[in-house]
Amino acid sequence: MICLSSSLSLSNNSNIIAPHLLISSNANETDYVIHDQAIIAISLGLGAALLMPEWQPLVEPVTVADHIRLIEQDTVTGSSITAKLLAMALVNPFSALVNGNLLAIVLFSLLFSVSLLLSLPPKHVVFDVIAGLNKGLNKLVQGIIRLAPIAVFSIVFEFTVSGNTGLFGQLALFALLVLVLTLIHGLIVLPTLAKIFTGIKFSTLFKAISAPLAMAFATSSSSATLPLSMQAAEQELGISQSTSSFVLPLGAVMNMDGTALFEGVAAIFLAQLFGIDLSTTGIVMIFIMAMVSSVGAPGMPSGSMSGMQLVMLAAGIPLEGIAILLIIERPLDTFRTAVNVEGDLVAALVVDKWQQNKS
Repeated sequence: MICLSSSLSLSNNSNIIAPHLLISSNANETDYVIHDQAIIAISLGLGAALLMPEWQPLVEPVTVADHIRLIEQDTVTGSSITAKLLAMALVNPFSALVNGNLLAIVLFSLLFSVSLLLSLPPKHVVFDVIAGLNKGLNKLVQGIIRLAPIAVFSIVFEFTVSGNTGLFGQLALFALLVLVLTLIHGLIVLPTLAKIFTGIKFSTLFKAISAPLAMAFATSSSSATLPLSMQAAEQELGISQSTSSFVLPLGAVMNMDGTALFEGVAAIFLAQLFGIDLSTTGIVMIFIMAMVSSVGAPGMPSGSMSGMQLVMLAAGIPLEGIAILLIIERPLDTFRTAVNVEGDLVAALVVDKWQQNKS
């Protein structure tokens, strides 16, 4: 239901920004800038994580039972992975609900929501029912999240009692690595891209975007920062209203540089922590899934944890590792969100410059 309501919301939002697609050619330029930023961020994170000394595994390699089949080498090719994804997605939706097939559930929700939008009027009672159910589920999830600290403490306590006393030390090193990489991306990489494509000075850029960066750091929500980002883009950076109203809302959903960087480093960290030997294919899958999961990550505090599950599944990392990340994820999320917002503003600045050169 949450997937269905989210799909309906995104589709409704697309109706709002559709006029901008008709009157400008911002779409292609925005897509290039967003993907380039994400590729740089993930490459920076994966490269630094792989160059670091390996973290000490917390658990011994698990003995595989006789009835479990290991993944064969010829099943990790691009065509076989695509075929398996299609086989997982194109199944009976009720069977997917019973078996917990998230990919099929999301695909069905998307297709069903599009069908509803095309066949029913905007004020139909079905949309009110779905919105009400989604509100109730969100309230339930909020209650469960309140118990998350107890669950995290229990898992960490289990690791510590079983002899893994180095967990907190390794977490501190991991947090330091993520923080340094995030600052490098935010203070060096993104301003350099802005300087190359628009000629703006570092000092001018940071002075103009200081207010939305402070808001993003305080709220850890790119969506909550969006109005202030649009104001700073138009009044401080001189970006046209048509460009800012298209690029910034789209970037708040799709352009998550800090999130992509974090997910790449976290996947390497957890894989080594659980004693998983990543092959070249595994690293490529982490790269791809970190980019995919960062697109559309919720613009809310700790929203990247939902996409992190996809990256972990792609690398074969136990989902219990999410609890380990939650110990230090919240403070890192503040810096990560600020970098996400900075990436949106830089993308808007670059796209607006390109539009000016065309006219």
